[in-house]
Amino acid sequence: MNESLITFFGIYLLSMFKFIAGPLLGHAAGYNIWEIILVTVSGMMSSVFIFTLVGSQAKKILISLTTTKRSLFSKKNRSIVRIRAKYGEIGIAFFTPLVLTPIGGTLILVSFGTKKSKIYFHMLWSALLWSTVFGLTIDQILQIPFFSQLLG
Repeated sequence: MNESLITFFGIYLLSMFKFIAGPLLGHAAGYNIWEIILVTVSGMMSSVFIFTLVGSQAKKILISLTTTKRSLFSKKNRSIVRIRAKYGEIGIAFFTPLVLTPIGGTLILVSFGTKKSKIYFHMLWSALLWSTVFGLTIDQILQIPFFSQLLG
């Protein structure tokens, strides 16, 4: 298999689980901004599609595997409900790449009963926005002489 295809597929898989991996590893692989956006958005939206389709069952399984008798009103749960109450699905989608993982944001929206079409739309614009912002920001940071000497 072609080495560049393997690299793309690896970055794609990591972007499914951790959004920031796409822009960071895409830049490290020498991708231009369009390739970074493509691989990051593809990875995030793949996990959104998968976990939207199996969201309820996956949430039950993840909770049973990862937690033991946790508090219903934890600080994290209250902040998620506060964001949902104040900003709705748009707020959850906006903060997903920053704070949550693509899987976490999708499961939260599914657990609130959001329609699948709305989840897909909001997660898509969020992925496009943040992959562009992160991709361009990382590119600009690495053009600073201090960082280019440090890494180069």
